[in-house]
Amino acid sequence: MAVRVRVPLAAQNSYIYTTMQKNLLLALSASSLLIFSSCSKLGPLSADNFSVAPNPLETQGGKVSATINGAFPEKYMKRNAVVTVIPELRYNGQTTKGQSATFQGEKVMGNDQTINYRLGGRYTMKTSFDYVDDMQKSEMYLTFTARQGSKTVSIPAVKVANGVIATSELYKKALFSEGGCLAPDSFQRVKERKQEANIKFLINQANLRKSELKNNSVQEFVNLLRKINREKEELNLKNVEVRAYASPEGGFSFNDKLASKRQDTSEGYVKKQLKNTGVKTDIAATYTAQDWDGFQKLVQASNIQDKDVILRVLSMYKDPEEREKQIRNMSEGFQELANGILPELRRSRLIINYETIGRSDEQIQEQYAADPSKLSADELLYAATLEKSAAKKEEIYKKTAELYSKDYRPLNNLATLEFAKGNDAAGSRYLSQAVSVDPNAAEAIANQGLLSLKNGNLAEAERNIAKVSGNKNVAQALGTLDLAKGNYAQACKDFDGVNTNCAALAQLLSKDYAAAQATLDAVETPDAMTDYLHAIVAARRANKFAAQSYLDEAIKKDPSLKTYADNDLELSFLRK
Repeated sequence: MAVRVRVPLAAQNSYIYTTMQKNLLLALSASSLLIFSSCSKLGPLSADNFSVAPNPLETQGGKVSATINGAFPEKYMKRNAVVTVIPELRYNGQTTKGQSATFQGEKVMGNDQTINYRLGGRYTMKTSFDYVDDMQKSEMYLTFTARQGSKTVSIPAVKVANGVIATSELYKKALFSEGGCLAPDSFQRVKERKQEANIKFLINQANLRKSELKNNSVQEFVNLLRKINREKEELNLKNVEVRAYASPEGGFSFNDKLASKRQDTSEGYVKKQLKNTGVKTDIAATYTAQDWDGFQKLVQASNIQDKDVILRVLSMYKDPEEREKQIRNMSEGFQELANGILPELRRSRLIINYETIGRSDEQIQEQYAADPSKLSADELLYAATLEKSAAKKEEIYKKTAELYSKDYRPLNNLATLEFAKGNDAAGSRYLSQAVSVDPNAAEAIANQGLLSLKNGNLAEAERNIAKVSGNKNVAQALGTLDLAKGNYAQACKDFDGVNTNCAALAQLLSKDYAAAQATLDAVETPDAMTDYLHAIVAARRANKFAAQSYLDEAIKKDPSLKTYADNDLELSFLRK
Protein backbone atom coordinates (compact mmCIF):
# COMPACT_ATOMS: atom_id res chain seq x y z
CA MET A 1 0.00 0.00 0.00
CA ALA A 2 1.51 3.29 -1.16
CA VAL A 3 1.77 6.02 1.34
CA ARG A 4 1.31 9.53 0.05
CA VAL A 5 3.06 12.36 1.84
CA ARG A 6 1.71 15.83 1.36
CA VAL A 7 4.50 18.40 0.84
CA PRO A 8 3.73 21.94 1.80
CA LEU A 9 3.32 24.35 -1.11
CA ALA A 10 6.13 26.57 0.12
CA ALA A 11 8.52 23.64 0.12
CA GLN A 12 7.45 22.73 -3.44
CA ASN A 13 8.13 26.24 -4.65
CA SER A 14 11.52 26.26 -2.98
CA TYR A 15 12.49 23.00 -4.76
CA ILE A 16 11.43 24.25 -8.17
CA TYR A 17 13.31 27.48 -7.69
CA THR A 18 16.47 25.65 -6.61
CA THR A 19 16.29 23.29 -9.61
CA MET A 20 15.83 26.19 -12.03
CA GLN A 21 18.83 27.94 -10.51
CA LYS A 22 21.02 24.86 -11.03
CA ASN A 23 19.88 24.47 -14.66
CA LEU A 24 20.49 28.16 -15.36
CA LEU A 25 23.97 27.96 -13.88
CA LEU A 26 24.73 24.89 -16.02
CA ALA A 27 23.47 26.68 -19.14
CA LEU A 28 25.48 29.79 -18.38
CA SER A 29 28.54 27.71 -17.74
CA ALA A 30 28.19 25.93 -21.07
CA SER A 31 27.58 29.21 -22.87
CA SER A 32 30.57 30.76 -21.21
CA LEU A 33 32.69 27.80 -22.23
CA LEU A 34 31.53 28.10 -25.85
CA ILE A 35 32.21 31.83 -25.92
CA PHE A 36 35.60 31.34 -24.34
CA SER A 37 36.39 28.56 -26.76
CA SER A 38 35.45 30.62 -29.84
CA CYS A 39 37.42 33.58 -28.60
CA SER A 40 40.52 31.58 -27.88
CA LYS A 41 40.75 29.44 -31.06
CA LEU A 42 41.11 30.15 -34.77
CA GLY A 43 37.93 29.21 -36.60
CA PRO A 44 37.05 28.43 -40.22
CA LEU A 45 37.30 31.09 -42.93
CA SER A 46 34.72 31.64 -45.67
CA ALA A 47 35.07 32.12 -49.43
CA ASP A 48 33.62 35.55 -48.71
CA ASN A 49 36.96 36.43 -47.10
CA PHE A 50 38.79 36.05 -50.43
CA SER A 51 38.68 37.23 -54.02
CA VAL A 52 40.80 35.90 -56.87
CA ALA A 53 41.75 37.66 -60.11
CA PRO A 54 41.29 36.47 -62.74
CA ASN A 55 38.39 34.22 -61.89
CA PRO A 56 38.14 31.82 -63.61
CA LEU A 57 41.89 31.43 -63.78
CA GLU A 58 43.66 31.88 -67.11
CA THR A 59 46.88 30.70 -68.72
CA GLN A 60 49.57 33.05 -69.97
CA GLY A 61 53.08 32.09 -70.99
CA GLY A 62 52.60 28.52 -69.80
CA LYS A 63 51.62 29.68 -66.32
CA VAL A 64 48.37 29.92 -64.38
CA SER A 65 48.87 33.10 -62.35
CA ALA A 66 46.50 34.61 -59.82
CA THR A 67 46.28 37.54 -57.44
CA ILE A 68 44.53 36.71 -54.16
CA ASN A 69 43.02 39.46 -52.04
CA GLY A 70 42.17 38.20 -48.56
CA ALA A 71 40.81 39.55 -45.31
CA PHE A 72 41.11 38.27 -41.75
CA PRO A 73 37.90 39.24 -39.86
CA GLU A 74 37.91 41.29 -36.68
CA LYS A 75 39.17 39.38 -33.62
CA TYR A 76 40.20 36.42 -35.82
CA MET A 77 43.99 36.57 -35.77
CA LYS A 78 44.87 35.80 -32.19
CA ARG A 79 47.79 37.76 -30.84
CA ASN A 80 49.98 34.64 -30.54
CA ALA A 81 48.86 33.00 -33.82
CA VAL A 82 50.73 32.34 -37.10
CA VAL A 83 48.76 31.41 -40.24
CA THR A 84 50.25 30.36 -43.61
CA VAL A 85 47.95 30.55 -46.65
CA ILE A 86 48.80 27.99 -49.36
CA PRO A 87 47.07 28.10 -52.78
CA GLU A 88 46.41 24.70 -54.31
CA LEU A 89 45.16 23.73 -57.75
CA ARG A 90 43.33 20.41 -57.65
CA TYR A 91 42.71 18.52 -60.87
CA ASN A 92 42.21 14.94 -61.99
CA GLY A 93 43.11 13.55 -58.56
CA GLN A 94 46.29 15.62 -58.36
CA THR A 95 47.27 18.68 -56.39
CA THR A 96 49.80 21.37 -57.25
CA LYS A 97 50.82 23.94 -54.65
CA GLY A 98 51.48 27.58 -55.47
CA GLN A 99 53.44 30.26 -53.62
CA SER A 100 52.35 30.65 -49.99
CA ALA A 101 52.20 33.67 -47.68
CA THR A 102 52.47 33.76 -43.87
CA PHE A 103 50.76 36.15 -41.43
CA GLN A 104 51.25 36.63 -37.70
CA GLY A 105 49.49 37.98 -34.66
CA GLU A 106 50.58 41.10 -32.79
CA LYS A 107 52.62 39.31 -30.11
CA VAL A 108 54.54 37.07 -32.50
CA MET A 109 58.18 37.99 -33.02
CA GLY A 110 58.72 37.49 -36.73
CA ASN A 111 59.09 39.15 -40.14
CA ASP A 112 55.72 38.25 -41.63
CA GLN A 113 52.81 40.62 -42.15
CA THR A 114 51.17 41.39 -38.82
CA ILE A 115 47.39 41.26 -38.57
CA ASN A 116 45.68 43.32 -35.86
CA TYR A 117 43.49 41.23 -33.55
CA ARG A 118 40.81 43.82 -32.88
CA LEU A 119 40.54 45.28 -36.40
CA GLY A 120 41.53 42.32 -38.56
CA GLY A 121 43.45 43.02 -41.75
CA ARG A 122 43.58 42.77 -45.52
CA TYR A 123 46.37 41.39 -47.64
CA THR A 124 47.33 40.63 -51.25
CA MET A 125 49.36 37.66 -52.40
CA LYS A 126 50.36 36.38 -55.82
CA THR A 127 50.79 32.81 -56.92
CA SER A 128 51.29 30.82 -60.10
CA PHE A 129 51.29 27.23 -61.28
CA ASP A 130 53.02 25.59 -64.23
CA TYR A 131 50.17 24.68 -66.57
CA VAL A 132 49.43 21.12 -67.66
CA ASP A 133 46.49 20.18 -69.86
CA ASP A 134 44.49 18.50 -67.07
CA MET A 135 44.30 21.82 -65.22
CA GLN A 136 41.65 23.02 -67.66
CA LYS A 137 39.12 21.27 -65.43
CA SER A 138 40.28 22.16 -61.94
CA GLU A 139 39.46 23.90 -58.66
CA MET A 140 41.60 26.33 -56.72
CA TYR A 141 41.60 26.02 -52.95
CA LEU A 142 43.30 27.95 -50.21
CA THR A 143 44.66 25.64 -47.54
CA PHE A 144 46.14 26.72 -44.23
CA THR A 145 48.76 25.70 -41.72
CA ALA A 146 48.31 27.48 -38.39
CA ARG A 147 49.57 27.46 -34.85
CA GLN A 148 48.50 29.35 -31.79
CA GLY A 149 51.31 29.56 -29.35
CA SER A 150 52.88 26.11 -29.40
CA LYS A 151 49.72 24.34 -30.51
CA THR A 152 48.88 23.40 -34.10
CA VAL A 153 45.45 24.59 -35.19
CA SER A 154 43.35 23.16 -38.03
CA ILE A 155 41.63 25.56 -40.46
CA PRO A 156 39.45 23.99 -43.17
CA ALA A 157 40.40 24.62 -46.83
CA VAL A 158 38.35 27.17 -48.79
CA LYS A 159 37.47 26.85 -52.49
CA VAL A 160 38.05 30.21 -54.21
CA ALA A 161 38.07 29.58 -58.01
CA ASN A 162 36.79 27.04 -60.49
CA GLY A 163 38.51 26.04 -63.75
CA VAL A 164 41.20 27.46 -66.01
CA ILE A 165 40.71 29.20 -69.36
CA ALA A 166 43.54 27.73 -71.44
CA THR A 167 42.97 29.54 -74.75
CA SER A 168 46.56 30.79 -74.89
CA GLU A 169 47.72 27.16 -74.94
CA LEU A 170 45.86 26.52 -78.19
CA TYR A 171 48.99 27.54 -80.09
CA LYS A 172 50.19 23.98 -79.44
CA LYS A 173 47.22 22.61 -81.37
CA ALA A 174 47.55 25.27 -84.09
CA LEU A 175 51.34 25.13 -84.24
CA PHE A 176 51.78 22.91 -87.28
CA SER A 177 48.31 23.13 -88.79
CA GLU A 178 49.93 25.69 -91.11
CA GLY A 179 52.91 23.35 -91.56
CA GLY A 180 55.63 25.47 -89.97
CA CYS A 181 58.14 27.70 -91.76
CA LEU A 182 58.45 26.96 -95.49
CA ALA A 183 61.74 27.51 -97.28
CA PRO A 184 60.53 29.44 -100.33
CA ASP A 185 61.68 29.31 -103.91
CA SER A 186 63.22 32.38 -105.51
CA PHE A 187 61.61 31.71 -108.88
CA GLN A 188 60.50 34.79 -110.77
CA ARG A 189 59.18 34.39 -114.27
CA VAL A 190 60.12 37.97 -115.13
CA LYS A 191 63.36 39.31 -113.65
CA GLU A 192 64.80 42.76 -114.20
CA ARG A 193 68.37 42.68 -115.41
CA LYS A 194 71.06 45.24 -116.23
CA GLN A 195 74.33 44.98 -118.14
CA GLU A 196 76.85 47.81 -118.30
CA ALA A 197 79.84 48.65 -120.50
CA ASN A 198 82.42 51.35 -119.72
CA ILE A 199 84.34 53.37 -122.30
CA LYS A 200 87.23 55.56 -121.10
CA PHE A 201 88.46 58.75 -122.79
CA LEU A 202 91.78 60.48 -122.78
CA ILE A 203 92.01 63.79 -120.94
CA ASN A 204 90.14 66.58 -122.76
CA GLN A 205 89.14 64.21 -125.60
CA ALA A 206 85.77 62.79 -126.74
CA ASN A 207 86.74 60.39 -129.54
CA LEU A 208 86.14 56.63 -129.17
CA ARG A 209 89.40 54.70 -129.27
CA LYS A 210 89.48 51.28 -130.95
CA SER A 211 91.22 49.79 -127.92
CA GLU A 212 88.31 50.80 -125.73
CA LEU A 213 85.70 49.40 -128.12
CA LYS A 214 87.45 46.03 -127.93
CA ASN A 215 87.39 45.77 -124.14
CA ASN A 216 85.40 42.90 -122.62
CA SER A 217 82.54 44.97 -121.23
CA VAL A 218 81.84 46.60 -124.62
CA GLN A 219 82.03 43.24 -126.43
CA GLU A 220 79.57 41.74 -123.88
CA PHE A 221 77.29 44.74 -124.45
CA VAL A 222 77.19 44.04 -128.20
CA ASN A 223 76.78 40.28 -127.72
CA LEU A 224 73.80 40.82 -125.43
CA LEU A 225 72.10 42.95 -128.08
CA ARG A 226 72.57 40.10 -130.57
CA LYS A 227 71.15 37.61 -128.05
CA ILE A 228 68.14 39.84 -127.37
CA ASN A 229 67.43 39.89 -131.09
CA ARG A 230 67.62 36.06 -131.28
CA GLU A 231 65.68 35.24 -128.09
CA LYS A 232 62.82 37.70 -128.05
CA GLU A 233 60.58 35.31 -126.09
CA GLU A 234 63.08 34.88 -123.28
CA LEU A 235 64.60 38.39 -123.23
CA ASN A 236 62.66 41.62 -123.22
CA LEU A 237 64.65 44.81 -123.88
CA LYS A 238 63.33 47.85 -122.04
CA ASN A 239 65.82 50.54 -123.13
CA VAL A 240 69.48 51.52 -123.39
CA GLU A 241 71.07 54.32 -121.37
CA VAL A 242 74.10 56.40 -122.30
CA ARG A 243 75.68 58.36 -119.44
CA ALA A 244 78.74 60.47 -120.23
CA TYR A 245 81.06 62.22 -117.72
CA ALA A 246 83.98 64.58 -117.42
CA SER A 247 86.39 64.57 -114.49
CA PRO A 248 86.01 67.61 -112.20
CA GLU A 249 89.45 69.21 -112.53
CA GLY A 250 88.66 71.28 -115.67
CA GLY A 251 86.61 74.47 -115.77
CA PHE A 252 82.86 73.96 -115.72
CA SER A 253 82.21 75.57 -119.12
CA PHE A 254 84.91 73.49 -120.78
CA ASN A 255 83.82 70.28 -119.05
CA ASP A 256 80.19 70.86 -119.96
CA LYS A 257 81.04 70.94 -123.68
CA LEU A 258 83.44 67.99 -123.31
CA ALA A 259 80.90 65.78 -121.50
CA SER A 260 78.26 66.68 -124.11
CA LYS A 261 80.57 65.58 -126.93
CA ARG A 262 81.31 62.32 -125.13
CA GLN A 263 77.58 61.73 -124.90
CA ASP A 264 77.13 62.34 -128.62
CA THR A 265 79.93 60.02 -129.70
CA SER A 266 78.79 57.28 -127.28
CA GLU A 267 75.18 57.61 -128.37
CA GLY A 268 76.24 57.42 -132.01
CA TYR A 269 78.12 54.19 -131.29
CA VAL A 270 75.07 52.67 -129.57
CA LYS A 271 72.77 53.61 -132.47
CA LYS A 272 75.15 51.92 -134.86
CA GLN A 273 75.20 48.71 -132.79
CA LEU A 274 71.40 48.67 -132.50
CA LYS A 275 71.17 48.93 -136.28
CA ASN A 276 73.78 46.20 -136.80
CA THR A 277 72.03 43.79 -134.41
CA GLY A 278 68.52 44.59 -135.65
CA VAL A 279 67.32 45.73 -132.22
CA LYS A 280 64.89 48.62 -131.85
CA THR A 281 64.64 50.48 -128.55
CA ASP A 282 64.76 53.90 -126.95
CA ILE A 283 68.05 55.50 -125.91
CA ALA A 284 68.12 57.62 -122.74
CA ALA A 285 71.24 59.81 -123.05
CA THR A 286 72.56 62.19 -120.36
CA TYR A 287 75.88 63.75 -119.37
CA THR A 288 77.51 65.13 -116.19
CA ALA A 289 79.94 68.02 -116.63
CA GLN A 290 81.88 67.55 -113.36
CA ASP A 291 81.57 64.18 -111.70
CA TRP A 292 81.97 65.15 -108.04
CA ASP A 293 79.95 62.18 -106.82
CA GLY A 294 82.13 59.75 -108.74
CA PHE A 295 85.25 61.49 -107.46
CA GLN A 296 84.19 61.20 -103.82
CA LYS A 297 83.22 57.53 -104.17
CA LEU A 298 86.54 56.61 -105.82
CA VAL A 299 88.58 58.51 -103.25
CA GLN A 300 86.64 56.93 -100.38
CA ALA A 301 87.20 53.46 -101.84
CA SER A 302 90.89 54.09 -102.53
CA ASN A 303 93.99 53.43 -100.41
CA ILE A 304 95.16 57.05 -100.54
CA GLN A 305 96.67 57.73 -97.13
CA ASP A 306 95.16 61.19 -96.67
CA LYS A 307 91.81 60.50 -98.35
CA ASP A 308 89.84 61.82 -95.35
CA VAL A 309 91.78 65.11 -95.52
CA ILE A 310 91.06 65.38 -99.26
CA LEU A 311 87.33 64.80 -98.82
CA ARG A 312 87.15 67.20 -95.87
CA VAL A 313 88.90 69.97 -97.81
CA LEU A 314 86.58 69.51 -100.79
CA SER A 315 83.52 69.65 -98.53
CA MET A 316 84.59 73.11 -97.38
CA TYR A 317 84.21 74.57 -100.88
CA LYS A 318 80.79 74.86 -102.47
CA ASP A 319 81.85 77.02 -105.42
CA PRO A 320 82.69 74.77 -108.44
CA GLU A 321 85.62 76.95 -109.55
CA GLU A 322 87.20 76.97 -106.10
CA ARG A 323 86.66 73.23 -105.84
CA GLU A 324 88.31 72.70 -109.23
CA LYS A 325 91.27 74.81 -108.11
CA GLN A 326 91.66 72.67 -105.01
CA ILE A 327 91.47 69.49 -107.12
CA ARG A 328 94.28 70.75 -109.38
CA ASN A 329 96.40 71.71 -106.39
CA MET A 330 95.86 68.36 -104.72
CA SER A 331 96.43 66.34 -107.89
CA GLU A 332 99.90 67.90 -108.04
CA GLY A 333 100.58 66.84 -104.46
CA PHE A 334 98.85 63.46 -104.61
CA GLN A 335 100.06 61.41 -107.57
CA GLU A 336 97.34 58.85 -106.81
CA LEU A 337 94.67 61.41 -107.75
CA ALA A 338 96.28 62.23 -111.07
CA ASN A 339 97.04 58.66 -112.07
CA GLY A 340 94.42 56.54 -110.29
CA ILE A 341 91.27 58.58 -109.68
CA LEU A 342 90.79 61.26 -112.33
CA PRO A 343 91.33 59.02 -115.40
CA GLU A 344 88.56 56.70 -114.17
CA LEU A 345 86.09 59.61 -114.28
CA ARG A 346 86.68 60.42 -117.98
CA ARG A 347 84.17 57.92 -119.27
CA SER A 348 80.80 56.98 -120.63
CA ARG A 349 78.57 54.18 -119.36
CA LEU A 350 76.45 52.13 -121.77
CA ILE A 351 73.63 50.35 -119.91
CA ILE A 352 71.18 47.77 -121.26
CA ASN A 353 68.02 47.47 -119.14
CA TYR A 354 66.17 44.25 -119.94
CA GLU A 355 64.05 41.46 -118.48
CA THR A 356 64.52 37.70 -118.56
CA ILE A 357 61.28 35.78 -119.11
CA GLY A 358 61.20 32.28 -117.63
CA ARG A 359 58.83 29.37 -118.08
CA SER A 360 55.13 29.94 -117.51
CA ASP A 361 53.25 27.91 -114.90
CA GLU A 362 51.94 25.61 -117.61
CA GLN A 363 55.42 25.15 -119.09
CA ILE A 364 56.87 24.27 -115.70
CA GLN A 365 54.15 21.68 -115.08
CA GLU A 366 54.61 20.22 -118.55
CA GLN A 367 58.36 20.04 -118.09
CA TYR A 368 57.95 18.35 -114.72
CA ALA A 369 55.73 15.72 -116.26
CA ALA A 370 58.18 15.18 -119.15
CA ASP A 371 61.55 15.40 -117.39
CA PRO A 372 61.88 17.18 -114.01
CA SER A 373 65.68 17.05 -114.19
CA LYS A 374 65.57 19.90 -116.73
CA LEU A 375 63.98 22.20 -114.15
CA SER A 376 66.05 24.23 -111.69
CA ALA A 377 65.63 23.73 -107.95
CA ASP A 378 63.73 27.01 -107.75
CA GLU A 379 61.42 25.98 -110.58
CA LEU A 380 60.70 22.67 -108.85
CA LEU A 381 59.99 24.33 -105.51
CA TYR A 382 57.75 26.78 -107.34
CA ALA A 383 55.99 23.87 -109.05
CA ALA A 384 55.06 22.54 -105.60
CA THR A 385 53.30 25.82 -104.80
CA LEU A 386 51.08 25.33 -107.86
CA GLU A 387 49.67 22.11 -106.38
CA LYS A 388 46.78 21.97 -103.90
CA SER A 389 47.27 18.30 -103.07
CA ALA A 390 49.65 17.67 -100.16
CA ALA A 391 50.53 14.31 -101.74
CA LYS A 392 51.57 16.01 -104.99
CA LYS A 393 53.62 18.59 -103.09
CA GLU A 394 55.35 15.76 -101.25
CA GLU A 395 56.15 14.03 -104.54
CA ILE A 396 57.72 17.19 -105.97
CA TYR A 397 59.74 17.92 -102.83
CA LYS A 398 61.10 14.36 -102.80
CA LYS A 399 62.09 14.65 -106.46
CA THR A 400 63.76 18.01 -105.77
CA ALA A 401 65.71 16.52 -102.85
CA GLU A 402 66.80 13.68 -105.12
CA LEU A 403 67.96 15.95 -107.94
CA TYR A 404 69.47 18.69 -105.75
CA SER A 405 70.97 16.90 -102.76
CA LYS A 406 72.89 20.01 -101.64
CA ASP A 407 69.72 22.08 -101.27
CA TYR A 408 68.17 21.98 -97.78
CA ARG A 409 64.87 23.55 -98.84
CA PRO A 410 63.01 20.47 -100.13
CA LEU A 411 63.99 18.56 -96.96
CA ASN A 412 62.68 21.37 -94.76
CA ASN A 413 59.45 21.56 -96.71
CA LEU A 414 58.95 17.79 -96.48
CA ALA A 415 59.23 18.23 -92.70
CA THR A 416 56.41 20.79 -92.72
CA LEU A 417 54.17 18.33 -94.57
CA GLU A 418 54.90 15.64 -91.97
CA PHE A 419 54.14 18.06 -89.13
CA ALA A 420 50.83 18.98 -90.76
CA LYS A 421 49.97 15.26 -90.78
CA GLY A 422 50.94 14.93 -87.11
CA ASN A 423 54.06 12.87 -87.89
CA ASP A 424 56.45 14.75 -85.63
CA ALA A 425 59.11 12.04 -85.62
CA ALA A 426 59.29 11.92 -89.42
CA GLY A 427 59.30 15.72 -89.58
CA SER A 428 62.13 15.88 -87.07
CA ARG A 429 64.23 13.48 -89.18
CA TYR A 430 63.78 15.65 -92.27
CA LEU A 431 64.83 18.73 -90.28
CA SER A 432 67.99 16.97 -89.09
CA GLN A 433 68.83 16.14 -92.71
CA ALA A 434 68.18 19.75 -93.78
CA VAL A 435 70.50 21.15 -91.08
CA SER A 436 73.10 18.53 -92.02
CA VAL A 437 73.04 19.82 -95.61
CA ASP A 438 73.19 23.45 -94.47
CA PRO A 439 73.96 24.23 -90.79
CA ASN A 440 72.60 27.75 -91.34
CA ALA A 441 69.25 26.62 -92.78
CA ALA A 442 67.11 29.28 -91.13
CA GLU A 443 63.68 27.76 -91.75
CA ALA A 444 64.79 24.30 -90.60
CA ILE A 445 66.33 25.68 -87.40
CA ALA A 446 63.17 27.71 -86.73
CA ASN A 447 61.04 24.60 -87.27
CA GLN A 448 63.18 22.72 -84.76
CA GLY A 449 62.36 25.53 -82.36
CA LEU A 450 58.64 25.18 -83.08
CA LEU A 451 58.86 21.45 -82.43
CA SER A 452 60.49 22.21 -79.07
CA LEU A 453 57.62 24.58 -78.32
CA LYS A 454 55.09 21.90 -79.10
CA ASN A 455 56.91 19.57 -76.73
CA GLY A 456 56.85 22.18 -73.97
CA ASN A 457 60.56 23.05 -74.05
CA LEU A 458 60.39 26.84 -74.17
CA ALA A 459 64.08 27.45 -73.40
CA GLU A 460 65.30 25.20 -76.22
CA ALA A 461 62.77 26.73 -78.61
CA GLU A 462 63.99 30.21 -77.78
CA ARG A 463 67.64 29.23 -78.35
CA ASN A 464 66.89 27.83 -81.80
CA ILE A 465 64.61 30.61 -82.98
CA ALA A 466 66.95 33.32 -81.67
CA LYS A 467 69.70 31.99 -83.99
CA VAL A 468 67.66 32.86 -87.09
CA SER A 469 65.48 35.73 -85.88
CA GLY A 470 66.81 38.09 -88.57
CA ASN A 471 65.46 35.94 -91.42
CA LYS A 472 62.17 37.20 -92.89
CA ASN A 473 61.00 33.64 -93.56
CA VAL A 474 60.77 32.77 -89.87
CA ALA A 475 58.25 35.42 -88.80
CA GLN A 476 55.79 32.65 -88.00
CA ALA A 477 58.25 31.05 -85.57
CA LEU A 478 59.00 34.39 -83.89
CA GLY A 479 55.29 35.12 -83.55
CA THR A 480 54.57 31.70 -82.11
CA LEU A 481 57.45 32.02 -79.64
CA ASP A 482 56.14 35.37 -78.39
CA LEU A 483 52.67 33.86 -78.23
CA ALA A 484 53.96 30.99 -76.09
CA LYS A 485 55.76 33.48 -73.81
CA GLY A 486 52.58 35.51 -73.34
CA ASN A 487 53.90 38.54 -75.27
CA TYR A 488 50.70 38.98 -77.26
CA ALA A 489 51.28 42.54 -78.53
CA GLN A 490 54.73 41.63 -79.87
CA ALA A 491 53.33 38.43 -81.39
CA CYS A 492 50.80 40.52 -83.32
CA LYS A 493 53.69 42.60 -84.71
CA ASP A 494 55.64 39.46 -85.63
CA PHE A 495 52.61 38.10 -87.47
CA ASP A 496 51.92 41.36 -89.32
CA GLY A 497 50.51 40.46 -92.75
CA VAL A 498 50.37 36.74 -91.89
CA ASN A 499 46.98 35.01 -92.04
CA THR A 500 47.27 31.89 -89.90
CA ASN A 501 45.55 30.38 -86.90
CA CYS A 502 48.39 31.41 -84.59
CA ALA A 503 48.27 34.99 -85.89
CA ALA A 504 44.53 35.10 -85.17
CA LEU A 505 45.12 33.61 -81.71
CA ALA A 506 47.57 36.41 -80.89
CA GLN A 507 44.96 38.99 -81.91
CA LEU A 508 42.25 37.19 -79.95
CA LEU A 509 44.39 37.17 -76.79
CA SER A 510 45.12 40.87 -77.36
CA LYS A 511 41.32 41.33 -77.36
CA ASP A 512 41.31 42.64 -80.94
CA TYR A 513 38.39 40.46 -81.95
CA ALA A 514 37.65 42.23 -85.23
CA ALA A 515 41.24 41.68 -86.40
CA ALA A 516 41.16 38.05 -85.23
CA GLN A 517 37.97 37.38 -87.17
CA ALA A 518 39.40 39.04 -90.30
CA THR A 519 42.56 36.94 -90.05
CA LEU A 520 40.59 33.72 -89.60
CA ASP A 521 38.45 34.62 -92.61
CA ALA A 522 41.65 35.03 -94.65
CA VAL A 523 43.31 31.73 -93.65
CA GLU A 524 44.19 30.09 -96.96
CA THR A 525 43.30 26.55 -95.92
CA PRO A 526 40.92 26.74 -92.94
CA ASP A 527 40.87 23.67 -90.72
CA ALA A 528 39.21 22.52 -87.49
CA MET A 529 41.31 24.90 -85.39
CA THR A 530 40.30 27.81 -87.62
CA ASP A 531 36.65 27.06 -86.86
CA TYR A 532 37.35 26.53 -83.16
CA LEU A 533 39.05 29.92 -82.86
CA HIS A 534 36.13 31.43 -84.77
CA ALA A 535 33.85 29.93 -82.10
CA ILE A 536 35.84 31.54 -79.28
CA VAL A 537 35.86 34.93 -81.02
CA ALA A 538 32.07 34.68 -81.44
CA ALA A 539 31.67 33.61 -77.81
CA ARG A 540 33.66 36.58 -76.55
CA ARG A 541 31.44 38.82 -78.63
CA ALA A 542 28.37 37.13 -77.08
CA ASN A 543 27.19 35.71 -80.42
CA LYS A 544 25.85 32.38 -79.22
CA PHE A 545 24.46 31.25 -82.57
CA ALA A 546 27.73 31.85 -84.45
CA ALA A 547 29.78 30.28 -81.66
CA GLN A 548 27.68 27.11 -81.74
CA SER A 549 27.78 26.93 -85.52
CA TYR A 550 31.57 27.26 -85.69
CA LEU A 551 32.03 24.77 -82.83
CA ASP A 552 29.87 22.20 -84.60
CA GLU A 553 31.92 22.63 -87.76
CA ALA A 554 35.21 22.33 -85.85
CA ILE A 555 34.12 19.09 -84.15
CA LYS A 556 32.91 17.71 -87.49
CA LYS A 557 36.42 18.23 -88.91
CA ASP A 558 38.21 17.05 -85.77
CA PRO A 559 36.06 14.99 -83.35
CA SER A 560 38.82 15.07 -80.71
CA LEU A 561 38.01 18.73 -80.11
CA LYS A 562 34.69 17.76 -78.48
CA THR A 563 36.39 16.59 -75.28
CA TYR A 564 38.43 19.79 -75.16
CA ALA A 565 35.35 21.93 -75.83
CA ASP A 566 33.39 20.18 -73.05
CA ASN A 567 35.92 21.54 -70.54
CA ASP A 568 36.50 24.91 -72.22
CA LEU A 569 35.15 27.72 -70.05
CA GLU A 570 35.24 30.04 -73.07
CA LEU A 571 32.30 28.07 -74.47
CA SER A 572 30.54 27.23 -71.19
CA PHE A 573 27.58 29.47 -72.02
CA LEU A 574 26.74 27.11 -74.89
CA ARG A 575 26.13 24.35 -72.37
CA LYS A 576 23.55 26.28 -70.37
